[in-house]
Parts: sequence; C-alpha cells; structure tokens
Amino acid sequence: MSELRRDPLERRWVVIAPERGVRPLYARARESVATAADDCPFCPGREAQTLAEICALREPASAPDGPGWRVRVVPNRYPALRIEGDLARRADGLCDRVAGVGAHEVIIETPEHALELDELPRAQLRDVLLCLRDRRTDLYRDPRLRCVVWFRNRGFQAGSSVPHPHSQLLALPEVPTRLRRRLKSSRAHRRRTGRCLTCDLIAAELDDGRRIVRDAGGWVTWAPYASRFPFELSIAPRSDPGDFAALDAAAAESLADALQDAVRRVRAGLGDPDYNLVLHAAPRRTLAERDGGADFHWQFLLFPRLMPIAGFEWGTDDAVNATPPEEAARHLRSAAAPTTAR
Repeated sequence: MSELRRDPLERRWVVIAPERGVRPLYARARESVATAADDCPFCPGREAQTLAEICALREPASAPDGPGWRVRVVPNRYPALRIEGDLARRADGLCDRVAGVGAHEVIIETPEHALELDELPRAQLRDVLLCLRDRRTDLYRDPRLRCVVWFRNRGFQAGSSVPHPHSQLLALPEVPTRLRRRLKSSRAHRRRTGRCLTCDLIAAELDDGRRIVRDAGGWVTWAPYASRFPFELSIAPRSDPGDFAALDAAAAESLADALQDAVRRVRAGLGDPDYNLVLHAAPRRTLAERDGGADFHWQFLLFPRLMPIAGFEWGTDDAVNATPPEEAARHLRSAAAPTTAR
C-alpha cells in the first residue's frame, strides 16, 4: 500500500508507491554513448585535446599537459559558468539576473579508458578524493564563489557524453536550493537539540537496521527513509566529520572503499544501470557558519537511473518512488560486492 514519507533534511514529501514498480518502463535496459579509446580526449597522449591542466598528480619526470599523469584536472571545454566577470545583480522586470560567474572543472580520474569507479585501484580513487578536497579548498579562495558542487555522471541516461572515468566540479556564486534546505534543517536541529541532525538520522537507521546496506570502516551506506528514487543511497561518515577540507589520506582511502562498495552493489544488483554520484558538503565557511554549515554533516548521494523524472516530480518538487527503501536495502545487501583490497 502506498504511503507518504517526509524527509527531515530535505523538508519534502515522497510518495512510496510499490504498485508503480510493475510498469514495463521500470526495468529498462541501460543505454550508453560509447566513445572508442582511439577518439577519447581524456586518454594519455591526447592532452592537447583538452584545455591546459589546472593541476595533476604526475610521475616525477613528466611535463604538464603531456603523458605521465595519474589524476588530471582541466577546465571544462563547454562550461556552464566561467571564471571571468563580476557579480553585480541587475533587475530584469520583476526578476533578477547576474553574470554567469563561476568555475567548471573536469577531474580525469585515471589514464585507463575502460575502468569503472568500482574497478579503480583503491589508492587511485583515494587520490581522486584528495584532489577533489584540494580543488574545493582552492576554489573557495575566490570570494565570488559560494558553493562548489562535485558530481559524477555515469552513462548517457545520467548525462555523460564521454565514458572515460571522470567527474566534475561546478563552483557557483549562489548556494543551490536543495543544499540550502539541508543547511537550514541542520542548523534548526542543532539549535533545538544541541546535536547533529545527520548523526541522529544515522543512529536511528542503525537502530532500525532495515534500510542499512553497509556499516564498515567508519562509513555507513543506507537507503534513506524518504528516498526520492528507487535504490537511492546515502554514504556518510558514521560520526560528524567536520569540514570536507579536513579529509586526510587514511579517511580518503576508507571512503574510497565505501563508495566502491556502493557502486559495485548497484551495478551487480540492478543490471549495471547508469547513475549519478553527488557530494553534499557545506559551502564556503563564512556562508556556512551563517547558514548552519558548521553543523553540516557531509555525505555522498548515489542515484541509479532506473526511471525517468515525470510530470508529478516536475510539477511539485516531490517524488513518487516505486521501490520502498526497505526493499532496496534488502536487495542491495545481498548483491555481489567483493571487497578484495587492491
């Protein structure tokens, strides 16, 4: 039977409707745009096909914008926002507008063209996460930039056009609505109880147990109580981690293990779907402290792309989820997810 559930972080309602899962559209095969390694602009030897690198982890004797790198960060050739310009806000009738100032970067995660995130050597993904940490820190030195969003699109249905393993950073002059809601919810809970909201949610999930997928190495993976999408997962530190900028190499390696485990379970248990992986972390510290970000418990969100976003979601900003998160977690707990160290 259907029911409505409210997410205390998002401050939104979700309709959990198992009956919707019987529709033929629900189990659609994965579609993808394949780019041969011979034509891939992210492969070693084709560095001239990207813009000049911002930074890279390289072999000692290698030169910038040439082979010999392990992780490489370049500006997006087709940026949503550009670093040039000022942020003067202007009226446009009853609306406002501001120049599209920001930054849009690509993290090329490995020289290997065909590897998936869960197939990367763990140390390689650790280095990607540390690179993400350092790029966020550097971008926040620009006072015009208020929020840096990291995301990884895997497959055509998730918005990717190049299959070579990569993720993106988009630095914005404003805080996105969804993250602002989470900040305000965290601040209100801290003021009311003196505790971290996400810590309380994780503790409640661990006590309940039905929606937990994995609890290991200081990281918890669970299907949120009010999941908006089928098999949506959250991956977060078990206890309040502080600022993402404080992530060290040891924590990054154990986080890499947790992220790879989650992706591996989704791929094995759901027929290798396209997916989006997103980091929700507090915006620049001055803004974060004003908006409750000092209390914000960062986490990664994993969204398998199994169903399209339809009219109800577009019209309400709420969602209908055909798979109860308890069933999603039970299925993913049993999915093949070998954890052999690499």
